[in-house]
Amino acid sequence: MQSQNSENRLLMAKKTLVCVVGARPNFMKIAPIIRELQKLSGQVTAYLVHTGQHYDHSMKAAFFQQLQIPEPAVDLGVGSGSHAEQTATIMLRFEPILDQVQPCAVLVVGDVNSTIACGLVAVKKHIPVIHVEAGLRSGDRTMPEEINRVLTDQISDSLFTTERGANANLLREGVASERVHFVGNVMIDTLRGHLQHAVPFSATLAAYDKAMASGQNEYALLTLHRPANVDDAVVLSRLLHTLVSISRKLPIVFPVHPRTVQRINQFGLAELMASAAIVQLPPVGYLEMLGLLQTAKMVLTDSGGLQEETTALGVPCLTLRENTERPITVEQGTNTVVGTNPEQIAACVDEVLATGGKSGRVPEYWDGHAAERIVAIIERLYLR
Repeated sequence: MQSQNSENRLLMAKKTLVCVVGARPNFMKIAPIIRELQKLSGQVTAYLVHTGQHYDHSMKAAFFQQLQIPEPAVDLGVGSGSHAEQTATIMLRFEPILDQVQPCAVLVVGDVNSTIACGLVAVKKHIPVIHVEAGLRSGDRTMPEEINRVLTDQISDSLFTTERGANANLLREGVASERVHFVGNVMIDTLRGHLQHAVPFSATLAAYDKAMASGQNEYALLTLHRPANVDDAVVLSRLLHTLVSISRKLPIVFPVHPRTVQRINQFGLAELMASAAIVQLPPVGYLEMLGLLQTAKMVLTDSGGLQEETTALGVPCLTLRENTERPITVEQGTNTVVGTNPEQIAACVDEVLATGGKSGRVPEYWDGHAAERIVAIIERLYLR
């Protein structure tokens, strides 16, 4: 009887923390946090909500298996749509979850529409909001992600930052210093934890029945998906012509985002791509991408996460954007922001081929223990 009473008291004391993911990069950020929360199973239940903002059903098994993430408690199945449609639908479907679960807090990661949508629902219901990867700023308000970052940070109760510059951004915007915690980069926790299991690039190419030109064992890795780069026919055509030219010097491996595939076909650029030394792949799993990253001569990308991962791996990165919200990857890491000007891109590629590119260093607290620091603070603030 006494044992039963103790068990009941434990169940009553146990709290629920809702953790939200919405897009592919969110999974790499949430995975180490979920694992650390599971160590506190007597104190908290990590209730994973997947909004379905970006979802590739063919990749589902790979993500959950490779990152050892439990199946979401709820999949909101939101899917694609305009920013307003997507944000509104997420909010409408997320609110009943909070009414049912009654969490002690809602944890959101990154800067996607799911981040701000779920944060807004929580704060209006007087539920604390925890933002992981807070304070990053590009200064470019034309990027939807920048709006999401700024607004999420303003409504969050606890803000976890990946670099000290993010702390300075938040203080400048009036966020109280006691709400801000510099903990490091959870993306790097995931990278370090899975590096030994990375799939070799040759195995990935073989799995898709692809091969580079005979005798070639060096390559550049390319990713391209930002609306500013792929939704404008002139910009995309200019970029692809530049990349085709680069591929004559160094073969390019290109896992193509579904959005980019659509635009390449829509703008009549498929024939151009087929004629180049560019190995096109469908979206690949995390371990396959990690293998491609690890042995690439350089990376050309408009992704935010890859700027961080290349810095952690010491791989030269050329960012095909006019700005970055991750300046530490430029200041301390291997990243160079090259924009979309063909001459500038070509010149930077030639420099990397000639010199090996920036060596850089791994930033402070990108040590594989960010999630431990995050969960220790969550335990102190929300679980006692």
